[in-house]
Amino acid sequence: MSIDKDLLDRLMEGRSPGDLFGKSGILAELTKALAERALSTEMDVHLNEERAERAPAGGNEPANRRNGSSQKTVTTDNGKVVLDIPRDRNGTFDPMLIAKYQRRFPEFDRKIISMYARGMTTREIQGHLEEIYGVEAPPSLISAITEAVMEEVASWQNRPLEPCYPIVFMDAIRVNIRSDGAVANKAVFVALAVLPDGTRDVLGLWFQANEGAKFWAKVLSDLRNRGVQDILIAVVDGLKGFPQAIEAAFPQTRIQTCIVHLLRHSMNFASYKDRKAVAAALKAIYTAVDAAQAEAALTQFEESSLARRYPAITPSWRRAWNEVIPFLDYPPEVRRLIYTTNSIEALNSKIRRAVRTRGHFPSDEAAAKLIYLALNATSTEWKRSVREWHAVSSQFAIMFEDRFPIT
Repeated sequence: MSIDKDLLDRLMEGRSPGDLFGKSGILAELTKALAERALSTEMDVHLNEERAERAPAGGNEPANRRNGSSQKTVTTDNGKVVLDIPRDRNGTFDPMLIAKYQRRFPEFDRKIISMYARGMTTREIQGHLEEIYGVEAPPSLISAITEAVMEEVASWQNRPLEPCYPIVFMDAIRVNIRSDGAVANKAVFVALAVLPDGTRDVLGLWFQANEGAKFWAKVLSDLRNRGVQDILIAVVDGLKGFPQAIEAAFPQTRIQTCIVHLLRHSMNFASYKDRKAVAAALKAIYTAVDAAQAEAALTQFEESSLARRYPAITPSWRRAWNEVIPFLDYPPEVRRLIYTTNSIEALNSKIRRAVRTRGHFPSDEAAAKLIYLALNATSTEWKRSVREWHAVSSQFAIMFEDRFPIT
């Protein structure tokens, strides 16, 4: 709907552009006028509904009617506005626009949550609101608004999950969290899953100072309790204790180490001038047709002068060999998807951007709140469907037969 330009001209008549914003600007006046008009309409609807309910009963009580108004100061995006809230004689009117005990328009809360999700601190949000909107919002109010999200976070962390996930990527970021009077560097593990329809979803967040089989058993038990019955492929980056834990919880799951991470680890041992040669030699391993050819390529590298120059590279591949071999069984479409944990690394970069401004968090819950809001703020980017999913899902249907859910 477009607004009549003549109407806008009349509204701006005698005003300068500087009169548009601020506490006494035209936007504040329009907000007040439109809100009071909406409240008046709500009152009319309320009174008409009460009359309609009384009519069939044929009661003789006097009909409910308007009974003046009362003033309420409400915080909006454009500052504080004093509204005349209509009252009814019976005191049964509770407006939807701004409820009886509500002092802020919902959009105001959403603005604060959005700024918090983008990494702004409580003090920065306070300064921004005062500078742009002329609204004085104490830190306690901003904290209370963002703290209200915790119930939503708890619900999200405990929501039911799908019975089967074709692929789950596991990775971690490090954040500083205060615990027992000291700041500790904790890992926040993130599980990014590909759903049967090719879209992506974050299954949860788990906090731990150190990873291990016991910790992963707890994470996987949480997934099972929330309804997960099967994971076809789990892509990880050498998480300690994860293979043993997932074998116990999901015995049929194939564990795939991130090939790119393994390559990066290998490159750390090579000098700059030899990196291209090392990368080319290692490429023959992970692009091999099958495990036998890959084993031959690794043996050939092991016997080369490059391997003798950098003796730590071959053992790193040997140690991860059981998690490398499954990769060689997959067709090219699947290999391209599980070759790297880039999907979850891209997601983690968005989380890091949000937490970067924080020196540390007072608790796990405070960190979970900000990460959850950051995930929500960027969901349109990371939830997108996997490219060429139709070709990948066709291969999954062949490889995993009745385990792969048909959407």
